[in-house]
Amino acid sequence: MTAAAGRRRCTAGVRAVHAGCTQITPETPAIAGPGGPDAARQPRRNARSRCAPPRPSPFSKYPACLAAGLALLGLLPAPAAADPFEQFGTAMKYGLPLAAAACAADQDRLEDFALRGLLQTALVWAMKEYTDAPIARRPSGQGGGFPSGHTAMAFFGAADLAGKCFEDKPLAGAATYGAAGLTGWSRIHAGEHTPQQVWTGALIGISFGAASFGIGTEGASVSVGMRF
Repeated sequence: MTAAAGRRRCTAGVRAVHAGCTQITPETPAIAGPGGPDAARQPRRNARSRCAPPRPSPFSKYPACLAAGLALLGLLPAPAAADPFEQFGTAMKYGLPLAAAACAADQDRLEDFALRGLLQTALVWAMKEYTDAPIARRPSGQGGGFPSGHTAMAFFGAADLAGKCFEDKPLAGAATYGAAGLTGWSRIHAGEHTPQQVWTGALIGISFGAASFGIGTEGASVSVGMRF
């Protein structure tokens, strides 16, 4: 009896393997050999989905990246006569919102973040422009000091970072709020704002930073962060 005659006949969808019949399934790749399909052509998607590690988020080590970015902002050129504490406040005004924007882009919520930032900026500008009362006077006597725009921007970035990027990292969230608080203090130290103007700016910044309008998500929410 020849080898071909001794080989068992298999029905459709079944192939001969060592004189037996084996069902071909997507989970069982074919054994390469004469008369059988190449193993490389068999579906391997299920195996990859079970074994491939998830793509690491670029923000898994974000606190360290944030610290490095803010440190670089502090090294930007500034007038020789500028006060270092005032320089720090200016760096946080831009650094904290930029870090929050990078995180928002990574989390696919940049549109929501941008809308909240624009609305906050418009509100601060309108209050500065149209508030004509003693509370709007700066320590120097000039107007347009209510509220503090530096403080509002810094706390906007800090609240977004703490509530949406560092919700499981309370120390990192506290650090962002601390940097924003120092920004407000720097404005008082520089003689640009009164404590009332700084506190108002902080309240506006936290309100818009912690909020979420629900663009691209299921609904609006508020996330303050710093969970312990």
